[in-house]
Amino acid sequence: MSIEQEVKAAAASVVAAFGSHNSEEYFASFAPSATFLFHNAPALLGSRSEYEKEWRAWEVDGFKVLGCQSSNGRVDVLNSETAVFTHTVRTQLADGEGGTIETGERETIVFSLIAGQWLGVHEHLSVDPTYTAS
Repeated sequence: MSIEQEVKAAAASVVAAFGSHNSEEYFASFAPSATFLFHNAPALLGSRSEYEKEWRAWEVDGFKVLGCQSSNGRVDVLNSETAVFTHTVRTQLADGEGGTIETGERETIVFSLIAGQWLGVHEHLSVDPTYTAS
């Protein structure tokens, strides 16, 4: 399997875990030292544990992922141990009040080969300016 295929498979696992609100599997897809930069968070989350803490706070407010679809995936291999995955995501979320919302975003995940496994070391999420709610 090529590096591109391996990274696409790792990214598909991240999306599947996120889309099913499987936080244990989702967070296991990232290195402990991974950083996270989200348009809906006030600052850079400097580690996986910081993000896990934020995730739990969101859950208290009713956050739950109901589904996630990835499209336009692209892998740029930088070297034998680093690759950048970019894609467009549409996510369905519980709104905490019995309803649902859909978001349209673009995401970049930098993957690094760590102990034989492709793990995310940085994730950046931004609003997709082409997205219109249906």
